[in-house]
Amino acid sequence: MTQDREPEFRPVNQILGSQPSLGPIPADQIFPWIVIILAAYFVVNGVFGGIFADDFQRWLWTVLIAGWGIATWWILSGGRSWRFLSKFVGVPTWTRGFARYQSLLEVNHEAKNRKTKPKHRRQRK
Repeated sequence: MTQDREPEFRPVNQILGSQPSLGPIPADQIFPWIVIILAAYFVVNGVFGGIFADDFQRWLWTVLIAGWGIATWWILSGGRSWRFLSKFVGVPTWTRGFARYQSLLEVNHEAKNRKTKPKHRRQRK
């Protein structure tokens, strides 16, 4: 007895085709998040370090600014269903057409061989 239906695809490894990640952090977000954390640390401790009374305030503001920066970056570039920056990626336009190939390096022989005669209209009598 022969069946005419196609065999169904059964994935052996369920991780195949999924987005790579390091725990809950998507892999494409790791480097930008590290840069944002380092920038927040530099801004709080380097630029505004003298205005804080103790280390707790410095770390609190570092965490708040880093969290704000990470959340902003996540909204702009991540978050599967609502990616903002992915809207600006150009989509290729595929068209089918025919064009005669003309090399730019060769001399255009057609123009030399073509006799250019002025076209005159017949005059009515």
